[in-house]
Amino acid sequence: MSDILLAAGIVMTSAGAMPADLRLGEGGIIAVGPDLDRVGAEVVDCSGCWVGPGLVDPHVHLREPGQEWKEDIESGSRAAAAGGFTAVVAMPNTDPPIDSGHLARFVADRGRLVGLVDVFPAGCVTAGRAGQRLAHLDELWAAGVRVFTDDGDSVADAGLLRRAMEYLVDLGGVVSQHAEDRGLAGAGQLHEGEVSARLGLAGIPGAAEEVVVARDLAVTRLTGGRYHVQHVSTAGTVALVGAAKEAGLAVTAEVAPHHLAFDHRAVLSTDPAFKMYPPLRRPEDVEALRQALADGTIDMVGTDHAPHAAHEKDVPFEDAPRGVIGLETAVGVVLETVGLGSVDLFTRMALAPARMAGLADRGRWLAVGEPATITVIDPAVSWVAERFHSRSANSPWRGRALRGRARHALLRGRFTLRDGEVQW
Repeated sequence: MSDILLAAGIVMTSAGAMPADLRLGEGGIIAVGPDLDRVGAEVVDCSGCWVGPGLVDPHVHLREPGQEWKEDIESGSRAAAAGGFTAVVAMPNTDPPIDSGHLARFVADRGRLVGLVDVFPAGCVTAGRAGQRLAHLDELWAAGVRVFTDDGDSVADAGLLRRAMEYLVDLGGVVSQHAEDRGLAGAGQLHEGEVSARLGLAGIPGAAEEVVVARDLAVTRLTGGRYHVQHVSTAGTVALVGAAKEAGLAVTAEVAPHHLAFDHRAVLSTDPAFKMYPPLRRPEDVEALRQALADGTIDMVGTDHAPHAAHEKDVPFEDAPRGVIGLETAVGVVLETVGLGSVDLFTRMALAPARMAGLADRGRWLAVGEPATITVIDPAVSWVAERFHSRSANSPWRGRALRGRARHALLRGRFTLRDGEVQW
């Protein structure tokens, strides 16, 4: 197998972004620099592209086991590769939930068998996500789980949350919270405000998210544990996270592309593609989220890729399940809405999620000796989101033009995406 030379790109290194070539061989990076020797190498032109560490999505729903008609690990891996991702953290709200070691190993093994991206299973905080007793945290840890969440539900019992954090604090694991108070959210369908009033639908106030985050930060302070806020949607949560960081708490946060792109006025169309939880919020919330991602108060992007079959979404808005897909459009959406530069983009979409999730051999800039797990992004290409590799197509960007997308991706020296085509 010949070496691969990624030529004439803007390469992300510890010294910053610089024009350079990358030579790859034996699954690793063997040279970085200008005008590298091309003899014996397959040359791939990366002119005008950003070449950085492989993208990582810290929040995806692959639906396997139990809901494979929506998505499975194979189709979800294809979607991830198409979006330029080289690793994903798979949420445990499957059927059965991933609350024990053998189930976590099943998900990881299926990911390895498919081979397009590394699939790292998250594990439940509570058994069966029922909120009554802790899951088998020891088994999950032994199976390689580093992120613990009851995603889809909050851990409502602060005592259980404390016990989980205290158990994980010495190990280094992180509790990742879907922050939504059930009592305040009720039967809400969208953000509580003028749009919900106009449509005559029950709304969900921003406080439903913020009261859970505020409580959890108090528990984090009590335990000294690590805490991650999923899919931040309000300016109030941004303020809470910023204050916690200033106080020195081990807190990270993510934002989903759809919360960067749309506000609750999009729901006036009553298109179920705009139904997600947390719901789309006010324009001022969107602006706060964009600024927080730009300045690092929000550490990373998590797509919350949530596939649903066409027959599930092709119903009235109030009857549709919540969630949208996002793996294949994430790069374009983030570039369009926030306008991150190359270093910040790879920091938010590769390094920060890898570090939060404790992923081995990731979370570092490109350098000689590092694995050749790489994403190449064309920040200027215009394209239309029409065809999806995901088994589902519940995307608010379907038919919309975007600017910027992944051109190539490599996983330990093997192309998984080449010239925009998944190498399946």
